[in-house]
Amino acid sequence: MTRVLLIDDHPIVAQGCRYILEDAGVCELMEASTALAGYRLFRRRAPDVAIVDLALSGSGLAGLSLVRRLRAQAMRMPILVFSMHADPVIASRALEAGATGYLVKDTSAADLLEAFDKVRRGQPYISHQLALEVAMMSSRGRPGTMADLTPRELQALALLAEGKAYGQIADELGVSYKTVANTCSQLKSKLGAGNLAELIHRAIRYVATAPAGR
Repeated sequence: MTRVLLIDDHPIVAQGCRYILEDAGVCELMEASTALAGYRLFRRRAPDVAIVDLALSGSGLAGLSLVRRLRAQAMRMPILVFSMHADPVIASRALEAGATGYLVKDTSAADLLEAFDKVRRGQPYISHQLALEVAMMSSRGRPGTMADLTPRELQALALLAEGKAYGQIADELGVSYKTVANTCSQLKSKLGAGNLAELIHRAIRYVATAPAGR
């Protein structure tokens, strides 16, 4: 059973997460309502996955510092940010800080389970719409490679950053598998990726983890 550390100071949210994850039989949940308590639990219990709110105890976005600290101590531990902020700037900063995935709290139980399952397997997760907004923000703020991408290439890049396969991307965009393959081939050339693994790495780097202001 996966051991999950949930750090969130909203009792109703914490209770909802517990019910959803435990009902699905996917976890043993440990809870903390402050960054300090969460970090101490992390050090003492070594969880398999962390779910972190960014706004803890009215402290703005102090959860970002906690994400950085957790990532520095556990390079491979999946971290899912579960936030009230549907802002691409905040999402990109959370992912830059080391989060594996970003999920907005105004979401369904199915979305939570999908995000949790992906990050637990080490795959990035960010909702399609938010990923696209981050990609568009990144393309406006970056000269060179990202600015040269077409709208379809940006969409494909956003979906790659979500961990989608070619067939899933084709379904999402309403195009053929061959079109997606050709688009990704063009992306490899534009972004200097030698293979699909490198392209996915660049998708995460350029789309999901692009810091604001660059």
